[in-house]
Amino acid sequence: MQTSAPTDNYGQAFIRRCMIAFLFWSVLATMFTGTLEGATATLEEATTLERATGTPEVVTGEGGDSSKRTLATAIRSVQQRVVKIYGAGGMRNFEAYQSGILISAHGHVLTSLSYVLDTLDLTVVLDDGSKFTAQQIGSDPITELAVLKMPVEGRSLPWFDLQAATRAEVGARVLSVSNLFGIATGEEPASVLQGVVTAVVPLDARRGQYRSNYRGMVYVVDAQVNNPGSAGGVLTDWQGIPLGVLGKELRNRVTGTWLNYALPIHEIRATVEDILAGRTSHSANLHTAQPASPMSIAELGIALVPNVLTRTPPYIDAVRRHSAAERSGLQADDLVVLVAGQPTASCQMVLETIGQHEREEPLRISVLRDGELLELEMRVEK
Repeated sequence: MQTSAPTDNYGQAFIRRCMIAFLFWSVLATMFTGTLEGATATLEEATTLERATGTPEVVTGEGGDSSKRTLATAIRSVQQRVVKIYGAGGMRNFEAYQSGILISAHGHVLTSLSYVLDTLDLTVVLDDGSKFTAQQIGSDPITELAVLKMPVEGRSLPWFDLQAATRAEVGARVLSVSNLFGIATGEEPASVLQGVVTAVVPLDARRGQYRSNYRGMVYVVDAQVNNPGSAGGVLTDWQGIPLGVLGKELRNRVTGTWLNYALPIHEIRATVEDILAGRTSHSANLHTAQPASPMSIAELGIALVPNVLTRTPPYIDAVRRHSAAERSGLQADDLVVLVAGQPTASCQMVLETIGQHEREEPLRISVLRDGELLELEMRVEK
């Protein structure tokens, strides 16, 4: 009976062990080199992030996971600079929350100008759950932005340096951070969406029948940021560098589709500086045309309650018979909440908004009656 020869002799086994050892040390050396390169790249990104925010950031990365850790750290840094704002609203189609971003270590918040701010009990919630009653110190009707101030004496808050903001090109990957779902009521972090800048175009949008005042450039993104709570949130790149402020709910004026967009910071920076300095913004490329034939409240047949306070609630005192207001169904004691899509918190705001409307065009007015929101349309007879 013959026996078969062994498959490996001693020399072949030794060579194989040497090859395994060589491969092991080669892989280990590659991992070590990658760790050093990843740490170097991460430190460079951390330096960039520090320049764009108000406080230093320490970002560490190890090997192949450094990019993931850097993105997670950037997101967390951005969330700490986004605030949750709660104010007026709470009824159907009028959510009582939106977002804002910290723009100074002393409690200045940049946000969207909306009906949510029309209250003396305006609450701002920080990332750590701290709550402050804020005051609106100024706003701009063209960009529809407002600046709030919180009493944060003794604290130094993390903030976005608008001067360090960068510009985004079409195709850039971006993050949107806001309280878009209204679920962050305390120390819960703001929600994060990722997307891509799909276009950089002039804004041509409307809210109901009302055309947006702002006609400047905006970033259009493919992230679904058109939610009530998104307004005032921030758009950043993947390193956490601010790019823009998320806009209000608007539809494309041509197609009628909802827009997901942000106002570029380089477009609004001068306006924000004017608000902080107490100046009125007079930007040459941001203006609204005055109506050739302005509408008046008397022509509509509406009489408001006497305007005796700084912000007298705009209740309907009387409706003239056979007038455009009566034909639309407007009644005494209705509370006017929107005129042409614009929030109206006082009698004076109702008068001013109607006066900015063309006389020949139909006017939509939303009123609150017995707890129900009604939208009415009226037209002045020629």
